[in-house]
Amino acid sequence: MPPTVLIVEDETKLRDLIRSFLEREGITVLSAATGAEALALASHSEPDLVVLDLGLPDISGLDLVTELRRGSDVRVLILTAMSSEEDRIRGLELGADDYVTKPFSPRELTLRVQAMLRRGRGPDEGSHQRSFGNGLLEIDDDQHEVRVRGVPISLSRTEWGLLNELARTPGRVYSRYELVNAVRGYEWGGYERVIDSHVKNLRRKLGEDSAHPQIIETVLGIGYRLMPRRDGS
Repeated sequence: MPPTVLIVEDETKLRDLIRSFLEREGITVLSAATGAEALALASHSEPDLVVLDLGLPDISGLDLVTELRRGSDVRVLILTAMSSEEDRIRGLELGADDYVTKPFSPRELTLRVQAMLRRGRGPDEGSHQRSFGNGLLEIDDDQHEVRVRGVPISLSRTEWGLLNELARTPGRVYSRYELVNAVRGYEWGGYERVIDSHVKNLRRKLGEDSAHPQIIETVLGIGYRLMPRRDGS
């Protein structure tokens, strides 16, 4: 079954342009011009990815990211004309997976969408359930579930990808460059701030004390590593 992408964009010409490029690649495309319409479509159709313009007529695109994140791990790529880096980072902190700044190349946007869609829901390792730190952290690939001290937590797909990449080799230091390519599948110049924002979200959901982390450690000047060892190793 082909993947489904929901385009949320109030400019008709731009919405149709994006649609035409995605449909050429065999992607099923839904479209919405308002936030309300987008929420209804997302709830009913459960798309694999949402391409979201932040400048909607009825609701802030940032608020829509928050609403989408309440009960879904759908990938979200935001389109923004905002020039401030902090505005873009805010979108990532709310749970968006990536962003493209207007004006943009439709071909580049299509490549980014394809790269995001290629990223699987879980790792391609043989083991389906893994435990770390004497049960502190559990990753269940079959159920697509993460538990901290036995309590399930909900992660976005990018957060899930980051945690799984770090969990491949506990104790190994992963650079930000490695992490962004692992979870996105392409190189991107803004990777440092993007990864930092997603790790911040991930730590918050894991219940981490940033001053005394037990799961994800920052290695200054390099990147991050998973601290607890895999149980049974």
